[in-house]
Amino acid sequence: MTTTNGAATAAAISLDQLPSHEWATVLDVSRPEEAEERDLVLRLTEIGFVPGEVVRIVATGVPGREPLAVRLGHTTFALRRHEAALVRVMPGAAKHV
Repeated sequence: MTTTNGAATAAAISLDQLPSHEWATVLDVSRPEEAEERDLVLRLTEIGFVPGEVVRIVATGVPGREPLAVRLGHTTFALRRHEAALVRVMPGAAKHV
């Protein structure tokens, strides 16, 4: 049996997989085992990648979509793809005003 919450989780993707210019809502940030990655998660959380925040990818580098320019609130951050992969989002959020 699939619950409403389970259906929502199934549609969640990592931020690095979000198509450019599509709004999404942050669900969570991964909690990796390695100390270096835990420090990265802490930095992502400190700059605002927290549940409920609205994000979108506004530009990508070439080749390979690296880095990603990610709009979070009224600020744009450059993230490497592996950094963005730590952030889980739900696509289709209303545009942030």
